Amino acid sequence: MKKTWTTTLVTVAIILLTATFSFAEYAAAGAANFPFFQLGCLIIGGLILVSLKRKYEKMYVGEVVGIFALYTILMALFTNPVIETVKTLVS
Repeated sequence: MKKTWTTTLVTVAIILLTATFSFAEYAAAGAANFPFFQLGCLIIGGLILVSLKRKYEKMYVGEVVGIFALYTILMALFTNPVIETVKTLVS
């Protein structure tokens, strides 16, 4: 029962972080420039982390959620709106 409960918590956290990324990128870039590749990478990364959490019971929920949060930030850094903002700030 504990295994199912922790996997559910991790899944909910991953879905919320992915939804937050999607909303922020849609608000920043619009529908025409939405980063579908980064969204796909987030979904695949989330599936891998959920399967690892399910397989290895000694992984803590906070560790997995923290890893995915950092991964989401990394994906967000390599999208066009963020890169254009950095270019504007530098020049």
